[in-house]
Amino acid sequence: MSSIISNPSERRMVLAGGRAHPELAEAVAADMGIELLPTTAYTFANGELYVRFGESVRGADAFILQSHAAPINEAIMEQLIMVDAMKRASAKRVTVIMPCYGYARQDKKHKGREPISARLMADLFKTAGADRIMSVDLHTSQIQGFFDGPVDHLWAMPLLAQYVRSRVAPGNLTIVSPDAGRVRLADQWSDHLGAPLAIIHKRRDPSVPNQVKVHELVGEVEGRTCVLVDDMIDTGGTIVQAAEALFENGAKDVIVASTHGLLSGPAVERLRDSGISEVVVTDTLPIAEDKRWDGLTVLSIAPLIARAIHEVFEDGSVTSLFNGNV
Repeated sequence: MSSIISNPSERRMVLAGGRAHPELAEAVAADMGIELLPTTAYTFANGELYVRFGESVRGADAFILQSHAAPINEAIMEQLIMVDAMKRASAKRVTVIMPCYGYARQDKKHKGREPISARLMADLFKTAGADRIMSVDLHTSQIQGFFDGPVDHLWAMPLLAQYVRSRVAPGNLTIVSPDAGRVRLADQWSDHLGAPLAIIHKRRDPSVPNQVKVHELVGEVEGRTCVLVDDMIDTGGTIVQAAEALFENGAKDVIVASTHGLLSGPAVERLRDSGISEVVVTDTLPIAEDKRWDGLTVLSIAPLIARAIHEVFEDGSVTSLFNGNV
């Protein structure tokens, strides 16, 4: 396999991967039938990063894949440096692939004197030389407008929903939003699977991060299998409290489906001991062996990213991958 592929008009593609999640980059390359661009990357003793590409990229359509995984600031900085190196090496176009967009939760000001870090992220990549951004399940759709250029917003719901459909009979299924902010996502799941929708109302203390208090449930869940859907699981507090509310209201079983498995701090212990029968995530972020348990299922996002890269390279339609629904 070659790290550079061409189409009949002699356009060239290169795919480079950062160090944060090499398994995903390799899986995408394998799905496309190519090899990753040879890349040298290392960290100096003082924490500074170095990147150099091992082959010419002059005139190439370049794709740089890096998961914004912990340590997240190092992962982001490495991708920024890769973009800069690619532009200085005369790549024709640079597409930044961030399967999980770092700082996406800081998309607006909740209180005075706060940053809008999600916008800053877009500005940094634009300044580094990115022409296009590709990401999976942004925390909020408005982030697409932060970048001055095309943003391909990929959607993991069809992949997750297909798996859930294979596990649970639709007639006994209820889709549940863990809070008001995820209602639109849950509604899409409801339409996709033809299942009723329930909503958990919660209140979050803005001065205390990662802590929530569940208030009430809207919808019927008694005797039903409930699928809690969210874009990410961080410490697991929201999801576990939501599951407790569902069980208190007579739910027979609870499954969690989420795109990004951050699984920070006490998340694994909370989820494993919660009564939730299965947690289904994708591999947009690396999940270490010590964060895996029998109730965790990890689905590969690589085929979706590979298809999206192909559509961008061929000037096709990324939206067509989702039947025009995104």
